[in-house]
Amino acid sequence: MDFLPQLIETLTGWMREDPMLTVGAFLGVPILLALLTDLIRREPALGKPKHRTRKLPRTPEAPIEAVAAEPAEAVPARLPEPAPEPEVEPALEPEVEVELAPEPEPEPPARLRDRLRRTSEAFIGRLSSLVGGRSLEGDVLEELEAFLFTADLGVKTADDLLQRVRKEAGGADLARLREVLRAAIREKLKRVEPPDRLPVDGKPHVILVLGVNGAGKTTTIGKLAGRYTQAGQKVVLGAADTFRAAAIEQLGVWAERVGCDVVSGQSGGDPSAVAFDTVKAARARNADVAIIDTAGRLQTKVPLIDELKKMVRVIGKEMPDAPHETLLVLDSNTGQNAISQARVFTEAAGVTGLVLTKLDGTAKGGVLVGLADEFGIPVRYVGVGESIADLRDFSADEYLEALFDE
Repeated sequence: MDFLPQLIETLTGWMREDPMLTVGAFLGVPILLALLTDLIRREPALGKPKHRTRKLPRTPEAPIEAVAAEPAEAVPARLPEPAPEPEVEPALEPEVEVELAPEPEPEPPARLRDRLRRTSEAFIGRLSSLVGGRSLEGDVLEELEAFLFTADLGVKTADDLLQRVRKEAGGADLARLREVLRAAIREKLKRVEPPDRLPVDGKPHVILVLGVNGAGKTTTIGKLAGRYTQAGQKVVLGAADTFRAAAIEQLGVWAERVGCDVVSGQSGGDPSAVAFDTVKAARARNADVAIIDTAGRLQTKVPLIDELKKMVRVIGKEMPDAPHETLLVLDSNTGQNAISQARVFTEAAGVTGLVLTKLDGTAKGGVLVGLADEFGIPVRYVGVGESIADLRDFSADEYLEALFDE
C-alpha cells in the first residue's frame, strides 16, 4: 500500500490551490473511502497481469497424502474367503489285508480240434452217418469206397485206405472202422512230421517260399518271420514277387510289424536279382535267417517255372548251399488240386517242406493226408488263423486228435 501517502499528498495540494476542490473532497471522501476499502480488500498488485489463476481451497477433512492414496475409481472390495472347516480326524478302523487279483494270463492258443471242426465233420461225421449201426460188408463197403474217393484224399490214398479196411475191418462195426482208419492215417502222417522246429542250418539260413496266387504265401512269410524274431533270430525278408506291387507293400508291412529288414526291387524287375541281393544283404548284416518271397506262379505256366529254376541257381552263386529250405505253401480249400500243384513244384524246385494254410475255414483238410502219402515231404507248418501264433508246427497226433475225437 505504498501509493496511499502519495495519493493523499496529491489531493491536499489540489485543495490548497482551489478551494472548490475542498467542497468536492468532502462530498467525494465517502465514495473514495468506499473505493479504497474495496481496493484494499482485493489487494491488487501493481505491475502484474490483470488476470491470474486462482487456487481451489483444500478440503480440510482430507489431507493431501490421504487423497493421493485413494484410487481414481472405486473398486469393489473382494469378499473374504470363508474360513476352512476344522479337520476332523476319522475314526481309526482295523487294518484289513486286501488281496490283489493276479494279472490275467494270456489266453492259450485255440485247440486245433476247434479249428479243424469243419474237416472233422466232413470226414468222420459223414463216415459215422454212412455206416451207422451196419456191418462193413456188401453195399456198405461200396458206399464207403465212393465216400473215400470223394473225400479230397487223392486216388492213391483213398485206394490204400480202402484196402486196409477190407483186410482189417471187413464185417466189423463203425468203432472198428474208426480204429483201422486212424491207425492207417497215423502211419502216413508220422512219416512227414518235421524233425525239428525253426531250423537254422546256415548263416544265414535261406528259405525260399513258393506257391500260387491266393495260397497265403506272403502272409505265411510274415508269420514265419515273426516266429523267428520272437525266438531271438535276426531276419531279412526278400520281396522277389516283382510281378505284383501289392505283394511288395504287404511284405513291407509285415517286416515293420515283426521288426525285421526287407530287401525289395522295382515293380516288374528281375526277381532273381532281388533274391541274390537279399542273400547278400543278409550275410553283410550278419542275419540269422533270410526268407525270400516269390511270384504266385501257376503250375501250368512253364516259363514261370523256368524263372523259378533260375532263381534257385542265382541264390546258389551267392551262397553255394542255399536255399536251405524250399517251402511250398498250399491252400487247403483247393482240395485235390493241391496235390497236382505239389507235383509240379517239387519237380521244378526241389520242395523240402509243405505249409497247409486256411485249415480253420475249410472242410477239405483231409488233403493233408493225401499230400503226406503221395510225396512224403515234411509238413512243416499248418495255418489255422490270422495271428502269428496260428502258424503252428505240424503234429501228427494233434491232427489225428482233432480229426477223430468227438
